[in-house]
Amino acid sequence: MTRALEAVKGQRVVTPEGVRPATLWVEAGQIVASEDYRRQPSGPAVIDAEDRVVSPGLVDTHVHISEPGRTEWEGFDTATRAAAAGGITTLVDMPLNSIPATTTVEALEAKRGLAAPKSWVDIGFWGGVVPGNEADIAGLAEAGVCGFKALLVDSGAGEFEAMPIETLRAVAPKIAATGLPLLVHAEDPQLIAAAGEAAAEGDRRSYATYLASRPPGAERAAVEAVLEVAGETGLRVHIVHLATDEALPSIAQARAAGLPVSVETCPHYLTFVAEEIEDGATQFKCVPPIRAWAERERLWEALIGGEIDLVASDHCPSPPSLKKQEEGDFIAAWGGISSLQLLLPAVWTEAERRNVGPGRLARWLAETPAELAGLSAHKGRLTPGWDADIVIWDSASSLVVNPARLEHRHQLTPYADRRLFGVVEATILGGDLIYAEGRSLGKPSGTLVSPSP
Repeated sequence: MTRALEAVKGQRVVTPEGVRPATLWVEAGQIVASEDYRRQPSGPAVIDAEDRVVSPGLVDTHVHISEPGRTEWEGFDTATRAAAAGGITTLVDMPLNSIPATTTVEALEAKRGLAAPKSWVDIGFWGGVVPGNEADIAGLAEAGVCGFKALLVDSGAGEFEAMPIETLRAVAPKIAATGLPLLVHAEDPQLIAAAGEAAAEGDRRSYATYLASRPPGAERAAVEAVLEVAGETGLRVHIVHLATDEALPSIAQARAAGLPVSVETCPHYLTFVAEEIEDGATQFKCVPPIRAWAERERLWEALIGGEIDLVASDHCPSPPSLKKQEEGDFIAAWGGISSLQLLLPAVWTEAERRNVGPGRLARWLAETPAELAGLSAHKGRLTPGWDADIVIWDSASSLVVNPARLEHRHQLTPYADRRLFGVVEATILGGDLIYAEGRSLGKPSGTLVSPSP
């Protein structure tokens, strides 16, 4: 049974003013007051987190839920259960991997109809931009998508075609006119094709072969092309899942020129390194690939230094058979990592080693993603007037990842048996306790969200 709360208090509450003792009072799903922790409310509708961290509920803006059409890959029920177990209270669904892709208003409404009764957390949607759907862009914006997504390279999903850069340049003014961001998977298709051809004779079980097939220069070239389009059109651009620092100087230059550009990376790029990936270990395959130790360290420097704005999971599940585990074939395997439930502990484990505190973590995983999705008027902060979306977690406790305890549909994960710090103890959505003691509570109560006007 879902438990409605009147107050949450703790000694380490992440507020806009810093991490401090505080009591958060809740009414009608919102935080209505933030007071001194020494005021001692008590009772069954009050949670005292004591020395646990009380953070804003996480906002994950990069999640692939494959329903409808590929629900055997992932669905709204399993994905949002995993989100709640990981302290995520809002996620934004990507427009591809479902059938149909979210490239029309009709497809968006079909997704919403399926999501509404099944979602354990709040959920928004990105619209897709593909060749031929230029006429759908304005309608999708009016229908309430949080923004748009395009890929410059083949997605692997035939119903979501890549956008050639010249086609993107032609449609950019229509996207810019909506005022919404365009999220771009930025890899140069010609450089990818050339690298793939060169790597074709290599050992397909070798991670080095796969890594060589998607060089960092392909990311850099594509980012530079997208920034050129943004400069010509005023398009607001967000670069998704950056895996290399080679593109960061161009992004910095674009920002200095006043272009509205932001960038994310993902927990797998901040956790794993190519040198540790064994031959045939296709559970590590993602796109772009996990790169070398030095690259991971430079990504961390960029994130801490503010060159990278946020971290999103890029939860991209598939049936285990598509990962080609028996063959160990990195070239044929589906490229995607399921990590929705592990976003917080994966990032915290590495962040703490670099003397990053819970306040910075909340900025990367809640506040800035809420801003990207147009939800920052009521999501991503623990302050009066904002939604009472809260995660309580133990920064000192650890867990060894047991795939059988992951809530998403398929449990294959490169995090298996890895020790991570930062254990989620409770998740609160709109003032209701929806996850505690290792299980979901009540029934799905998430709502569909759209950008604030």
